[in-house]
Amino acid sequence: TFATTDRVVVGGEITTHATFDVDALVREVVKEIGYDIEGSGFDYQTVQVMEFLHQQSPDIAMGVDASSSTFGLQGAGDQGMMFGYACTETPELMPAPIMFSHRILQRAATLRKGRDVTWLRPDAKAQVTVVYDHGVPVGIDTIVVSHQHDENVQREELEEYIKTQVIQPTLGASGLLSDKTKYYINPTGRFVIGGPTGDAGLTGRKIIVDTYGGMGRHGGGAFSGKDPSKVDRSAAYMARFVAKNLVAWEMCTRCEVQFSYAIGVPEPVSILVDTFGTGIVDDEEFESLVRAEFDLSPAGIIEQLDLLRPIYRAHMNYGHFGKPGVPWETILPRPNLH
Repeated sequence: TFATTDRVVVGGEITTHATFDVDALVREVVKEIGYDIEGSGFDYQTVQVMEFLHQQSPDIAMGVDASSSTFGLQGAGDQGMMFGYACTETPELMPAPIMFSHRILQRAATLRKGRDVTWLRPDAKAQVTVVYDHGVPVGIDTIVVSHQHDENVQREELEEYIKTQVIQPTLGASGLLSDKTKYYINPTGRFVIGGPTGDAGLTGRKIIVDTYGGMGRHGGGAFSGKDPSKVDRSAAYMARFVAKNLVAWEMCTRCEVQFSYAIGVPEPVSILVDTFGTGIVDDEEFESLVRAEFDLSPAGIIEQLDLLRPIYRAHMNYGHFGKPGVPWETILPRPNLH
């Protein structure tokens, strides 16, 4: 999906017998986000929606479809490497900086959509710099929040509101804010023109904010716009599922899991576990445990994580990880190590 001033372009490949109204769906989502002011350069009523969808290439489908696969099983929809990460910095077993950033924006959106404040607009982003001591968060050095606003609001009013009504209620209880914490609220001084009118948007441009905020590695493949036959998405979810469980089972305090796949091949061509020296056993033993406890084939991932359900729209805002209600955040019973 590509979005710019007064336009949304939806293109790609799809194999389905379902019928759906792309135009109506796009307008519904644009309205839900909050782009509802006519004449602003991007609103759900006047936006032009262009659709360019066609059937998936038979060459690709041949490797994904179990009935025509060389191996007789559903293969990976593409080659590539995927990473999952977990740590003990937050209750969600996610890195603190990305979770704090998500919480700030969730709080701001709740206030905006609840009409507690009428001059905030939909476009916003946050960045939190955390101070660590031997891998443990001990303070927040800097908070950056850029939030679109109506033209008539004064900068001082916006700064005070974001600090007292958004940041403090969100992060105050963490104990990490101090008089040394630096705040940069709309540091350019003005953020009236925003959204697709200010910056053209494209699916897959923000892969780090979708994952771990740079704390764990990323294989480069975006998630959104892909069905679960694409291991860029499904295997990354599985890698998070595995990493989170290893940490939740108290087998390590920090964990990165990496899978690699080849198109059309039903099993990963490599598995790597890195516990950064925090594991109760060697990383090679963790790799054996992962192979024994988890089905890492595309079909197995889709079945175990129930990825054919239409859950993505409701759960993929504010990152894909560290949130309740999705199967890849489930914690399984702890297995025995031999």
